[in-house]
Amino acid sequence: MSGKKRRVFLLVWLCLIAALAIAALLVGSNGEKESVTEVMRDAVLHENDAVSLFGLLEVNPAVISGFLVTLVLLAFAACVRIFAVPKFKLVPGKFQMLLEQLVSFFDNLAKGNSPHRNGFLGAYIFAAGVYIFIGTLFELLGIQVVTTAGTSVALPAPLSDINGAIMMGCLSYLVILSGGIAGNGLKGVGLTLKDFSLPISMSFRLFGALLSGLLVTELVYYYMHLSFVLPVVVGVLFTLLHALIQTYVLTMLTSLFYGEVSERSEKPPKEKKKRGGKKAQASPG
Repeated sequence: MSGKKRRVFLLVWLCLIAALAIAALLVGSNGEKESVTEVMRDAVLHENDAVSLFGLLEVNPAVISGFLVTLVLLAFAACVRIFAVPKFKLVPGKFQMLLEQLVSFFDNLAKGNSPHRNGFLGAYIFAAGVYIFIGTLFELLGIQVVTTAGTSVALPAPLSDINGAIMMGCLSYLVILSGGIAGNGLKGVGLTLKDFSLPISMSFRLFGALLSGLLVTELVYYYMHLSFVLPVVVGVLFTLLHALIQTYVLTMLTSLFYGEVSERSEKPPKEKKKRGGKKAQASPG
């Protein structure tokens, strides 16, 4: 592209951005029916946007998101195992290299933090990490569903619901507990239960981090004069950032605590007392 065409292209983009900015300022707020407090509460508690699950019961939209993400991941894993893995070569292609690097990352994370027992740990943090990452990016699709009240709502990330975050934290804690039992038996149970606040901290850290991006985007969309270009940038940046950070944080904490409680603690051997020590020190004769 020549220099003249570049200047024309840049000028057109600047004119479009200026037109959007002027339109946003002229439109302003349209007097929303709900207050910002109600909008934030609905984003957290989902009181007014329940979705019917097969006509059986009303659930939060995040439950539908969780089912969809799980089905997509299971279907993708089955396709990879059936069609891609048999075609793997000694010199890997792009997809094989990407998959091997992903597996190696979590495998090395498990081995580095739990050198004694890491087979099951590596598989779990791989599954949990992929679920958190893909589930967080899922909200970028903006899939619309109809609520029981007849309104339309976009499906959020599965773990932006407090129930999903608590279950992920508790499941990770149970995996840590299983490592303690496998490594030290009943003593491992005591070592794990010593950190009884761990599932709470893991759950609310995950929930708070994922929810913050959703709330910021809701606030930006709430005001009409900010809802043209800024929500796209804010939503994508927050979503990508939280997907990467929370995947690494939860898998790192799980593997770290798993390694601590599964390490076999060996008692130091007791020194035998020497008999006849006083006799040896007695004077001759």
